[in-house]
Amino acid sequence: MRKVISILILSVILVSCGGTSEVVKQSRKTLKGYWNLDNINYNNATGIYDVTLFGDVSSECMVGSTWRFIPNNNFGNYEITSTTCNPGKRYFVWSIPDQENAISYDILLKPTDEKMNSIMNDAGFRLNINYLSENELTFTQTVQVDGKPFKIVMNFSKISE
Repeated sequence: MRKVISILILSVILVSCGGTSEVVKQSRKTLKGYWNLDNINYNNATGIYDVTLFGDVSSECMVGSTWRFIPNNNFGNYEITSTTCNPGKRYFVWSIPDQENAISYDILLKPTDEKMNSIMNDAGFRLNINYLSENELTFTQTVQVDGKPFKIVMNFSKISE
């Protein structure tokens, strides 16, 4: 019951604070549906990298995964299909922080269980939305390697709404 009351109070606060920018509204609408993670690269960095994404699986296992974004409740999931990579669905809550007049903007992903309860003590991941169209999506996650920024670039194609 307390959870429902908290959600209602938060909804009232968000509505009373003005609203969401057109960029965020359009992005949420465009993200809706199913996406395939086609490839991952490291922003033209040379070498071989052992990268684990979202504290879950290697980037090799993540390629070919199917992602779903549901904007009416900000819930989503991705499914690993390779049998050698701990297959199955993983769930997350997502949001796009409102950033008026921003040239680029971010999406926040917080891993959850299927009931939307955090599985990482409310920690999550910030990714930059580099490109978003009706059929293509590119996220970039910047991490630190040897004290220097290192970019992980994830390219998606739309499967269906």
